[in-house]
Amino acid sequence: MAKIMVFQHVPYEPLGTLDSLVRSQRHRIRYVNFGRTPDAQPDVTGYDALIVLGGPMNIGQEADFPHLEVEKAAILQAIENEIPILGICLGAQLIAAASGAEVYPAEQKEIGWYSIKPTQDGQQDPLFKFFEQQEKIFQWHGYTFELPACAKLMAKGEDIRHQAFKINNNVYGFQFHLEANLPLIQRWLKLPQHLEELGLDQAQEKVEMIWKDTLYQMDRSLNLSRLVFSQFLDLLPKVKEKHTFIHRDF
Repeated sequence: MAKIMVFQHVPYEPLGTLDSLVRSQRHRIRYVNFGRTPDAQPDVTGYDALIVLGGPMNIGQEADFPHLEVEKAAILQAIENEIPILGICLGAQLIAAASGAEVYPAEQKEIGWYSIKPTQDGQQDPLFKFFEQQEKIFQWHGYTFELPACAKLMAKGEDIRHQAFKINNNVYGFQFHLEANLPLIQRWLKLPQHLEELGLDQAQEKVEMIWKDTLYQMDRSLNLSRLVFSQFLDLLPKVKEKHTFIHRDF
């Protein structure tokens, strides 16, 4: 049984499809919810993995959200202790920033389904080997990052190039939301702050277009999510099967 620490920032950005996979393998989850306890000082020592989820805050807002510095320090601690890490959206940006890379506003936001292509390194990676030459993956972000000097690019986009990277053999940053399932995307498309981000005068039209794409793309996304995240969880210690021995007196 593995112990997984999860950094969560807001209630509407949960583990998504990762939740059922983690529970099916009987791993233990400890949430550090910075939205509720912004002064938390988590210690990743003794954990078998760290998952850093997304959130509405950004790198550069550390004065307003001091926990971002705490998270970067925890990420470095996990890397030094060779603990597997998965960063999603803000989580990927935190890994990049902790590793010395610049994180900054993108020229344009990516909200909806966008084409992602695995790089040559990605095609040989245990997680990204499941990607076809081009995949449509759900996105919701306005920032991007430079590739950390110690990282390899695993997947690239047409407009925003750096979409996924890998550090060492067990640290992954995903700019996209492969964990997003149908109920989660439906929830995001109804949030007032998200509608505002879409532009109130065009929000309804954009929501309808994104939802139409979601219904079309979701089956493939769920299958890809299961394959990719299962490979990440393979980096963790396995739960040993219990054997029942029957004693007989002869």
